[in-house]
Amino acid sequence: MEKILSCDYSGLLLALADKVDPRSCALLVIDVQNDFAADGGFFDKVGADLKPLQQERVPALLELIASAREAGVLVIFVQAIYDPKDLSEPMRERNARLKMEIPRCLTGSWGADFYRVKPQPGEPVVIKHRYSAMINTELPGLLRERGIRSLLLTGVATDTCVESSGRDAYFMDYYVTIVADCCGAASEEDHRGALKRFNRDYGQVVVSRDVIDIWKMEARSGSSPRQAAASGPATP
Repeated sequence: MEKILSCDYSGLLLALADKVDPRSCALLVIDVQNDFAADGGFFDKVGADLKPLQQERVPALLELIASAREAGVLVIFVQAIYDPKDLSEPMRERNARLKMEIPRCLTGSWGADFYRVKPQPGEPVVIKHRYSAMINTELPGLLRERGIRSLLLTGVATDTCVESSGRDAYFMDYYVTIVADCCGAASEEDHRGALKRFNRDYGQVVVSRDVIDIWKMEARSGSSPRQAAASGPATP
């Protein structure tokens, strides 16, 4: 009979309600920018299917962001900037090999601007130059300062920047949860493949209604200790 590694589950965030606790959870909005979501942007130019993102995923994301703010959850916006000076040799080789050298997400450009989402005063905006928001950015330090243990992942693209950020966060010992209907990719095949892989290897995959219902239920009850977080910043 095989033995399990441990039967001590104390301290683990097993339930989704624990993972979305406003005191220790942050919502990451990753690369929801014109070049990846708008007509005329980079993704559009290379033939991506933007309809699911524009018609379904971004509207769901806007509702999730509003609910997170109401619940007192920290919302962090991640913005990709891919100026020529920021590209490594391997990144340039990849672009050349795939014939995808169209500039995107340049500083101050329309393409780099957020698509339909907008940070409110006081909400952090983290700049990144690689797929992962956890690599060579201020995000890890910000999460430590705010006492964050769990991340809700949303944005574009599910199979690259969202998955990479979640994977690296998992390796840095954060709980990671993808909100499936608030993410999009260049194709639905890429999107579904990333969700299957992520659920198996890194963290839970949920839909926004699951999360919003938890926050609303706690707001109505007023009895949960999580509710106290809505009136103040997250604490360790």
